[in-house]
Amino acid sequence: MLLELHPQNPNPRHLKTIIECLKDGGVIIYPTDTVYGMGCDIMQHKAIERVARIKGVDPKKAQFSFICCDLSHLSDYTKSVNTPTFRMLKKAIPGPYTFIMQASREVPKLLKTKRDTVGIRVPDNLICRTIVKELDNPIVSTTLPVDTYIEEYTDPEIIHDKFGKLVDIVIDGGPGGITFSTVVDCTGPEPELIREGAGSFEDLL
Repeated sequence: MLLELHPQNPNPRHLKTIIECLKDGGVIIYPTDTVYGMGCDIMQHKAIERVARIKGVDPKKAQFSFICCDLSHLSDYTKSVNTPTFRMLKKAIPGPYTFIMQASREVPKLLKTKRDTVGIRVPDNLICRTIVKELDNPIVSTTLPVDTYIEEYTDPEIIHDKFGKLVDIVIDGGPGGITFSTVVDCTGPEPELIREGAGSFEDLL
């Protein structure tokens, strides 16, 4: 199913359909402030395993991050951070960044790495933040099942044609990007840049 949502004013009826789908263990493709992502409710283990199957990875080895709706939501799933890190997060959120942080007990085991860390995103995209807020759980965030993002994967209709049969809903929230988020590791004494992407690391320091 291809569902169109207005980027600034998502249709409540369509949102309800998406939330019900996620609560039933569905998998969706959705817009972020970078590329279109694929995911599910982080509390639905079978759905996480299904996302891993679509990606062709072992769920225990998959490095899925997830999406929160704001800073206080993010802090439910991470251990407390020092003041400089908190300031940096405040400056960066919402934005095109993924932060690797120490996971709290709220994070399902399937989504924790061996280091007990987790990647968290708060995209500057109203659609995915509204979904997370209404669902009242974060959603898993991973890329589409492709090796590289090309121009056509910015078009939700093409995405639906190619991947619609693998998932329950593809959300059309307008054109997407082809640059990934910038990944910053916040588990050490200083923030460390892991992957340069759409967000500027220098702007955070």
